[in-house]
Amino acid sequence: MGKVLVLNASYEPLNITSWRRAVVLLIKGKAERVEHNGKFLYSEFPLPTVIRLRHYVRVPYKEIPLTRRNILHRDGHTCQYCGYTGDELTLDHVLPRSRRGGDTWDNIVTACVRCNVKKGNRTPHEANMPLRHPPRQPYSSLYFEVSKHLKSGLHQEWQKYVIGL
Repeated sequence: MGKVLVLNASYEPLNITSWRRAVVLLIKGKAERVEHNGKFLYSEFPLPTVIRLRHYVRVPYKEIPLTRRNILHRDGHTCQYCGYTGDELTLDHVLPRSRRGGDTWDNIVTACVRCNVKKGNRTPHEANMPLRHPPRQPYSSLYFEVSKHLKSGLHQEWQKYVIGL
């Protein structure tokens, strides 16, 4: 049946939940249906794809872990030097570790093996290999989850609520 995007009372994306949990929130009156995809749970109960909580929920900032998977996802599984999108991707330190470059969101990018070897122990400027996109820390942990669903094409009705995440 699918996943449901949960919006805060302010229409900000809050999380993704199962359709069952979303239906419970609707029945209890804790949320309202904002979007549905035309499928029905019962003849007069459209299955939601986006719901909005009736009361605002304060959400503390959540740090996104710096992992290989998250860096690959941030960079779109693409070499940030040449644009290669195959399976043989590595992680590259923009400022090499030997020059005190740390393991941070803004110092690690996805690189193909060929570019990583070519760049070596140099900066992109020294190697004459400009980055396609400067690395940065993602703003929202929800971005990772939502973008996977949007890429699959199953939840296009979420698009207008997650622009700018």
